[in-house]
Amino acid sequence: MQQPKNLKRLLQALAKQGLDVNYNDRTYSVRLNDSPDAPTAEILLPEDFPVEAKALKQLANLAQICHPAGGSVCKCCATPDFHPGDAGVAIGSIVQTEGMLIPAAVGSDINCGMRSHVVDLSLEQFLTKRDRFVELIKGDYFFGTRDVAMTAKTARALFGYGIPGWLDAMLDAPTGSIVKSNLDQLATECDRVYLGGSMNGDWKWAPEELVPDSGIVRDGGLATIGGGNHFVEIQVVEEIEDKATAFAWGVRKGQLAFMVHSGSRNVGKYIGGMWRDRAQAAWPKHLKYPDSRLFPLSVTANPNLVSDYLQAEATAANYGFINRLLLAELLRLRLREVYGDLEAPLVYDLPHNITLCEGNNWVTRKGACPAHLGQPVIIPGSMGTTSYLLIGKGNPAFLSSASHGAGRIRSRFDLSREGAHKSEDALGLTGVDCITLREERRIEEAPAAYKPIQPVIDVQVAAGMVGVVARLKPVLTFKA
Repeated sequence: MQQPKNLKRLLQALAKQGLDVNYNDRTYSVRLNDSPDAPTAEILLPEDFPVEAKALKQLANLAQICHPAGGSVCKCCATPDFHPGDAGVAIGSIVQTEGMLIPAAVGSDINCGMRSHVVDLSLEQFLTKRDRFVELIKGDYFFGTRDVAMTAKTARALFGYGIPGWLDAMLDAPTGSIVKSNLDQLATECDRVYLGGSMNGDWKWAPEELVPDSGIVRDGGLATIGGGNHFVEIQVVEEIEDKATAFAWGVRKGQLAFMVHSGSRNVGKYIGGMWRDRAQAAWPKHLKYPDSRLFPLSVTANPNLVSDYLQAEATAANYGFINRLLLAELLRLRLREVYGDLEAPLVYDLPHNITLCEGNNWVTRKGACPAHLGQPVIIPGSMGTTSYLLIGKGNPAFLSSASHGAGRIRSRFDLSREGAHKSEDALGLTGVDCITLREERRIEEAPAAYKPIQPVIDVQVAAGMVGVVARLKPVLTFKA
């Protein structure tokens, strides 16, 4: 296997930054020089991808976390879209823990995730009424014409039980645009959502204004895309590579498709921030803070806090499932309004940022998705490159996980500062149909900001993490 260029020089430079790094067969292993007993974290990277010292340091810090009262990291690894995170945890990190949880390893974008549908509509048919469709969905996504109001009882059911709880309450008291939806279809599609779209939450953790005692809840953040790399995208199924699996999932070449990438919005920010502070406050008073400022919660020392955190995270995760469902359902309703009665079935919905009990331990994924054996996996490219439907292989070496995208190679600050002076070609924006209210969003999220998706997919296929089912080509992308 060919080694990266200048590997020896690279490893020497990383050693000067306090990192013990080794390389073997497209996998870097890393730990802090002063933590020889910590688990070695592993990162799978294509051979010509940049190695970012800041991200390596963040992953090594994550791997060496332990709690003085008990609790440690069992395994730590990262996917090929690996890059530095703003809150001290690298994007693409996966950590398995025993006897403790690390709230900061999930962060505040709880249950950010992907949702994918297919539509029996050709690209040519779509384009004939494209402008009418775009104007309608722009109103829903950008101008507040959406109606996702619900009763106070429905809101509490949403936070407590996710999609099934919300659906049951909606059947009792339908409100908003959902009265036009096929609720039986939504109920059936729960089987195509990870965990059935339901975790053990409790409305007591939700922002107070969203769970009143009675009346109608009008949540301005619900069914919104959000910032960063979040999007809703119309695509076309360009190629099928695994015909049997694609047939079983209802995916065919030439179909239209749409993909939603969003999370728990302000609810996740509220709950994630609350538990970052609570974890810090629970750290033993007589001990210095960890250098990483990543504070674990110990099952031995903080059993009530651990169970409360899991419930609070589940509360935000339930909201994230509903947020993606409603973004997709608004789009499906507009497709039906413009193009006639279309089923537009769900292929799958899965989370990125979440803590899950797997086996006897917890696995926390940050910018990585589950990829268990036989499970659908969705990995988007940029708005100018191919996205992928894949099937998980359940590879234990990477904790049955896969990447959540290609990974950024340039910061939004760099792109906003320099991009305005570059050509559409240089930014990769030629031919890209991006619907947004702010021109700077096109530049910040330009394809040039991201690593190439193909090597990210290829290296995971070669490592036995996923198999490719279908490739999807972008048609138009909505960015808030």
